[in-house]
Amino acid sequence: MKEKIVIIGTGNMGGALASGLTSSNLVPSNNIFLYDTDLEKAKIKAEELSSNYCDSLKCAVKSGDIIIICVKPNIACKIAEEITEYLNPGSIVCSIAVGIPIKEYRKYIPKEYDFFRIMPNTPALVGEGMSIICYEPQTSVISIEKVLKIFSSVGKTEVLDEKLMNQVTALTGSSPAYIFMMIEAMGNAGIKLGIPSVISYRLAAQAVMGSAKMVLDSRLHPAVLKDQVCSPAGTTIEAVEVLEKTGFRNCVMQAMSVCAERAEEISININKADSK
Repeated sequence: MKEKIVIIGTGNMGGALASGLTSSNLVPSNNIFLYDTDLEKAKIKAEELSSNYCDSLKCAVKSGDIIIICVKPNIACKIAEEITEYLNPGSIVCSIAVGIPIKEYRKYIPKEYDFFRIMPNTPALVGEGMSIICYEPQTSVISIEKVLKIFSSVGKTEVLDEKLMNQVTALTGSSPAYIFMMIEAMGNAGIKLGIPSVISYRLAAQAVMGSAKMVLDSRLHPAVLKDQVCSPAGTTIEAVEVLEKTGFRNCVMQAMSVCAERAEEISININKADSK
């Protein structure tokens, strides 16, 4: 891509996206511009990636064609308001902030600029991200293609109706945390059983990655794949029984429910704040 990409906010997700884009070689590193209110953080990240560091929001926005807002929800709309006067003609604006609907951004970003709401996740850092994308009906096909290309370069993408964006936060945006906890628990159990820690965590991570790939490649229901591992009177069914008794499924489902509820709560609170 020849477009210049601006990432506003170089925290966990912004930093992961910047690193993933650089690794993917979709755009030259000198076509990536980074800005953060913590100027030193942005500078360090830019030096690490051989990309550009901007010392002001104005400098960053005026440097780019595609602007990606990667800040916390409580300041995302403020950033949207501030960047409006600096946008170049034909710029595309994206935001990854949780819980904020496109209509809120449209209070600041004029309709002449295509806008995308996106829910990525941190595996974008290693090219295995999952980004959920939504946009308005009038959005140009060219803009859609560009944004899909950017996020496809750091993993997979799905286009989804905006009404499901808060719910999908629990399924893709926050879920790496649950998986990391599961890998840690599996690794800890391996250590308890006498396996060296470095090896134990590596084996656990590979088991999770391989299992996920089987679901994606085979397209079989996870329950079918689970049953294929469970031999009659074998070891696996014993473990599965304990997981069922201790509420493994229910625990995961409840955790995701409260995650989605929190995303909805953020959205409601932002709407209330803007209406005052």
